[in-house]
Amino acid sequence: MKVVTPAQMREIDAMTISKIGIPGIVLMENAAFRVVDESIGMLGAVSGKKAVVCAGKGNNGGDAFAAARHLYNKGARVKAYIVAGIKDITGDAAVNLNALLMSGAEIRELETGFSADALRNDLKSADIILDGIFGTGLKGKVEGPAAEVIALINESGRPVISIDIPSGLSGETGKILGCCVKARKTVTFGLPKIGLAVYPGCEYAGEVVVADIGIPRKVTEALDIRTNIIDADMVAKIIPSRRRESNKGDYGKVLIITGSTGMTGAGCLAACAALRSGAGLVYLGVPSSLSFIYEIALRESITIPLEDEGKGFLSAKSAKSILERMEGKTVVAAGPGLSVNDDIAEIMESIIKNAKMPLILDADALNAVSRDVSVLGHLKADAVVTPHPGEMARLAGMTVKEVQDDRIGAAKEFACKWNVITVLKGARTVIAVPDGTVYINPTGNAGMATAGAGDVLTGMIAGFAAQGIRLEDAVVAGVYLHGLAGDIAASEKGEHGLIAADLADRLPYAIKQSCTENAGRMSGGLQA
Repeated sequence: MKVVTPAQMREIDAMTISKIGIPGIVLMENAAFRVVDESIGMLGAVSGKKAVVCAGKGNNGGDAFAAARHLYNKGARVKAYIVAGIKDITGDAAVNLNALLMSGAEIRELETGFSADALRNDLKSADIILDGIFGTGLKGKVEGPAAEVIALINESGRPVISIDIPSGLSGETGKILGCCVKARKTVTFGLPKIGLAVYPGCEYAGEVVVADIGIPRKVTEALDIRTNIIDADMVAKIIPSRRRESNKGDYGKVLIITGSTGMTGAGCLAACAALRSGAGLVYLGVPSSLSFIYEIALRESITIPLEDEGKGFLSAKSAKSILERMEGKTVVAAGPGLSVNDDIAEIMESIIKNAKMPLILDADALNAVSRDVSVLGHLKADAVVTPHPGEMARLAGMTVKEVQDDRIGAAKEFACKWNVITVLKGARTVIAVPDGTVYINPTGNAGMATAGAGDVLTGMIAGFAAQGIRLEDAVVAGVYLHGLAGDIAASEKGEHGLIAADLADRLPYAIKQSCTENAGRMSGGLQA
């Protein structure tokens, strides 16, 4: 699903009005109908119910006035508070304010005298609150009466529907601009806004309903919108069916460069995830003095002992052997549990400069690269980096706060600068592609904040890429299904006790759940 910035949405609205000829007042009326529909869905019959509407002076307020009028006509007891002066309201918003006034609903103008007690009492006794104070055009920090109103809305504890976006939320970044309405549901129009899809915005938005208000599809298709929210339909189209007449060689060969003393579990998790994702064969290049651990722990993977000079981590002397072992492999993943030292840095430089197949760099591979990021300029094949915020900060020469303040911007800038697909992990993982395309992942939960979860993701991406899936698509599917596996595990066990192995174990179920539609087309359309 496409997701837009406020500026892009304004352009879509303007094109709809000027080029298609649908008046803005019609779009506003359609928006109001969708808000009323969701209000009825929340309350049931609205007759006799109390609706308190808090509206500002812009078009967001106009949507609120129109929705208030329809609720009033359906028998609701409507009380509208204008968080501005009536004289400041113009255009389509003024038309709807006047229609509400003429309908007989009770309206109070807060600019002429702010009564916190009166508003507090009305909010606390409301069956529903409609928030139409600020729309997506808000820029600066919320202050003054508007901030007081938002505080009272949140204090009331009553169900809130925010119109288009919670007031006080940046539609561009998801940041809170001083204070913000905490909605139970947000009815957003046309397309979802980026601020609703990322943290902390998504926590304030509650359930997000994307409402059709009559914007023609040709208008949205005419814009070059490159930011997307991953959904199950997208993933179902990526994962290929399995042919009945096939063998393990048809599903690719993964080589994982991994391992150091005390960190053998990382490679085991990555290998298991690659196999659970459907890869045909998985090879682990590991320190020779530790190879027996992998041979005991793993039954389905092939272990390749590499020179470590008895140190318990790969020696630079193993670089030549690694390049030889890369020949004939479909994809190479490097980094889980490697450790950080000069030998690993030398090995990673050799792999990056010589790999001719897709390359996935994670964990200690990224730590090695961060010593001299310019080595990425020597890549000969498509590559993916999968940093968490700390690793992203080291790679990009930023602070963690700077990364987290603009996750999309940080990932996008790095991807474009170094021509690598960048997976910025965390809540609502961001995928940035060198051509400027961005994907936001909605799956996953806090239980996945556990050691080894990233190793599972690395294995998954490698496993999908090994099957011949385009690398960008392998990343999209891997990130979404990784989160979905975590959600399945959390639904069974809760979040507190999740471990990375739980994710790997549930990958087949996540794939099955997302790809049921594809499964029906397997084997010439035969269905079980």
